Amino acid sequence: MASARPRPLSPHLSIWRWRVHAIVSITHRITGNAMAFAAVPIFVWWLAAAATGEEAYGTFYDLARGPLGYIVAIGFTWSFFQHMGSGLRHLVMDTGAGYEIQTARRSATAVFVFGVVMTLLFWGAIYLTKGFE
Repeated sequence: MASARPRPLSPHLSIWRWRVHAIVSITHRITGNAMAFAAVPIFVWWLAAAATGEEAYGTFYDLARGPLGYIVAIGFTWSFFQHMGSGLRHLVMDTGAGYEIQTARRSATAVFVFGVVMTLLFWGAIYLTKGFE
């Protein structure tokens, strides 16, 4: 017969806190999946629209150049740079470096800064050279 007493919680649930290196690890997985399961189908849609004809490409182009298209493009750009920065961090860590707590925190924070700064530089360069229509 089942006991009426509640099951005890694991001790880590009461003392564990979110740290930046855990968040960058989770973000790495999320950005990788976002690029695989969302950016790739959009890219395939672009290729199919270009191969199909002017009308299909015009539909894609109009959506991509609209406000929603820019929001999605900026999001995927950040996703790309965030994932790349995290990948470079793990490449360095695979050499055995960067496992000290302070170094791991700094490198994880640097990944977030890198993602945002590179996204801003990328879209700033596009805006300065082409502008947004």
